[in-house]
Amino acid sequence: MTTAPPHVNEEPYVHAQQTPEFAGLRRTLRRFVFPMTVAFFLWYALYVLLSAYARDFMSIKVVGNINVALIFGLLQFVTTFLIAWLYARFADRKIDATAEAIKAQVEAELEGGAK
Repeated sequence: MTTAPPHVNEEPYVHAQQTPEFAGLRRTLRRFVFPMTVAFFLWYALYVLLSAYARDFMSIKVVGNINVALIFGLLQFVTTFLIAWLYARFADRKIDATAEAIKAQVEAELEGGAK
């Protein structure tokens, strides 16, 4: 036997989505996410293309048996963690306060509508 999920009032969410604060939050988020995604994709594409078409360059030994390809591969991990750290700092400074305010407004509207 299945039970229907409780009805959720969607109006506060729709209202929040139409506010200038929400639009600003999305703009702020996109200003970080889109350029960072493009930059990382280009960096990764460079790694793949060099691995495929510049084998001589990628096989240059830097120290012992460590070659350029291994360094580039490890730098992919470093870049991933760096981007995650930068995003966390960015979110703390530019996103979290506004997101919390929008969340509080939605919760207040939901509580007000439930009474």
